[in-house]
Amino acid sequence: MKKLTEGSPIKLILSFSMPLLFGNIFQLFYNLADTRIVGETLGENALAALGATSAINTVIIGFLNGLTNGFSLLTARFFGAKDEKHMRHTVAATLVLGFATAAVLTLLSLVFLDPLLHMLNTPDDIFSQAKTYIRIIFAGMAVTMCYNICASILRAVGDTVTPLVFLIISTLVNVFLDILFIKGFGSNVEGAAYATLISQFLSVMLCVIYIFRKYRILIPDKESFKFSANLAGEMYATGLSMGLMISLVGIGTVIMQGTINIFGTDIIVSHTASRKISDMFMMPISVFGMAAATFAGQNYGAGKIKRVKQGVYSATIITWVWSLIVVTVAYAFTPFLTHLITGIDNAEIIDISRKYLWINTPFYFVLDIVIVFRNALQGVGDKITPILSSILELAGKFAVAVALAPRLGYFGVMISEPLVWIGMAIILAIGFYHNKAIRKGKITADIETQT
Repeated sequence: MKKLTEGSPIKLILSFSMPLLFGNIFQLFYNLADTRIVGETLGENALAALGATSAINTVIIGFLNGLTNGFSLLTARFFGAKDEKHMRHTVAATLVLGFATAAVLTLLSLVFLDPLLHMLNTPDDIFSQAKTYIRIIFAGMAVTMCYNICASILRAVGDTVTPLVFLIISTLVNVFLDILFIKGFGSNVEGAAYATLISQFLSVMLCVIYIFRKYRILIPDKESFKFSANLAGEMYATGLSMGLMISLVGIGTVIMQGTINIFGTDIIVSHTASRKISDMFMMPISVFGMAAATFAGQNYGAGKIKRVKQGVYSATIITWVWSLIVVTVAYAFTPFLTHLITGIDNAEIIDISRKYLWINTPFYFVLDIVIVFRNALQGVGDKITPILSSILELAGKFAVAVALAPRLGYFGVMISEPLVWIGMAIILAIGFYHNKAIRKGKITADIETQT
């Protein structure tokens, strides 16, 4: 377990983030392996099928990820406050609330899958493959949820190394199964989906075994499952805030994907490649944002508000250094990266991807503020400002779908995110500096009142 309440904020954030970053890289490699093997073996239509469903996947799976991360912020606060009893209560509540939510969303997503795909304007020539792939992913939602719960709990107490080790193992299994199912058994896109779920299940089993052997302090007893309306309400409010924040962003992406799908297969494939590269570029920013949330949560629980601000500033500086590297790489190597990820040599697809990244990446310096400040506000219990920023993002993407894209074509899509990021950064900066705890330099309510 790693306490983030003592020592240099910048060193603690870096040491906390590095294993988490490598873990996310390997988790992203799940999708990259699917993309490369599917594109190279099954062709552009199969790759477009995966790309056409990525927005729905982002909304639902992203919501579950945000939900568990929100739950774990309370675990981090009680860990910072050295309150083991209430910490175990939060773990028990995470299990109950998490799996109940996953069960409901699994049912709803499978029942309404066809309408969702039609709403996205999924082309007829890839509809069947898209439906097959995403249906399998959604059916295994509980597996993804279980891993998110385990990983978020471990992160809350400062352990980011263990999930990394297990993800490395499961990622290697995922690549092997991709090749076995698609190239060996001649499976279509369903092979990639099954490979992902099986490898995720392996990481879940490893995490559960490890927690039972090494972190008995986290295992809830019978008393921990005793229902508390205050705790359940506070946890779900925090979890929903973070989950809805991600979902609103994802819904905006769904709207954008519906617009993108109208432009045809080449644009879908190009956008899929661009987003895969963007995911890699943005991953460290997201990781440092999560580190800022856990750092803020532990120090908020310990009553060290000054350190909360120091952590936010440190995380912002780190992300700015990373963004400088990203812009350099994007301008120098985008064509190479597009081909590397997709295995496709289509010059038009590669050129569109290049234009997208050349427009977007210089605005990552603004995105850094959005990610770090939004996560830090979640860490100190602000549930409103992050959602307001996400609503702005949703509204901005909707405006692109109905106004910019019809007039400017795909170029309207390219410029949409930078414009939205600027507005979000302003809202979040104002929200951070006007937060009561941040402004007064002390916690305004006893943490135990939350239970």
